[in-house]
Amino acid sequence: MGEKHQNRRGYSDTSRYYDTMYYRNVTPDPGIPGHLKRLVSRIGIRKGQRVLDVACGTGKWLLAVYDREAIPAGIDLSERAIRVCKVVMPNGDFCLGNGEELPFGSAEFDLVSCLGALEHFIDPELALKDMVRVAKEDGRFLLLVPNAGFLTRRLGFYRGTEQIAVKEDVLTLQGWQELFEAAGLRILERWSDLHVLSWSWITAGPWYGIPLRAAQAFALAVWPLSWQYQVYHLCQKRKD
Repeated sequence: MGEKHQNRRGYSDTSRYYDTMYYRNVTPDPGIPGHLKRLVSRIGIRKGQRVLDVACGTGKWLLAVYDREAIPAGIDLSERAIRVCKVVMPNGDFCLGNGEELPFGSAEFDLVSCLGALEHFIDPELALKDMVRVAKEDGRFLLLVPNAGFLTRRLGFYRGTEQIAVKEDVLTLQGWQELFEAAGLRILERWSDLHVLSWSWITAGPWYGIPLRAAQAFALAVWPLSWQYQVYHLCQKRKD
């Protein structure tokens, strides 16, 4: 009972942070970033498929899914973010809540995704197990997670995202694999997140940071997977 009460308080604190800080100035935007369009093509999203994004934020990934005529669903702790999703995708299924208790039936979705969020969850293994529950037997899982082996982090030049103020637990690629397997998943494929190879990312922030950001962006293109900042994992349910 004490642990459940503590978790409820954690969800409330996290929700407050995202509504008042992270998404405080968010507005509806129907644009789809190019790297998400390429991601949809890479994993072969098809018309009519049901896709659930856990910790969907303002729904940029689901917009790319929606553009392929798949059926989007999302859940997030931020009421502001969910409101934006409902504006840009009025036919989608969006709800306010946490990833550890998904308000969906079993075996509903062709793809379940969680992109750049699992490290902030109170109980990531519990969330992954519920994602497994709501996916179809032949469903797939797309997970984007940060890598504790990120070279810039190991050299002490990177301390984490601004969300570290709430919670941010970063694992090695081996650590993530063990967590996924404990939740009932098997990794099919892994690849680097290279969306930073864009002028918009390089020029974000102060002008004097541009050379360093440019150097990092182009370094990521040649670094091995074990040195990468974030890594995509395409998974399916374990059969054993």
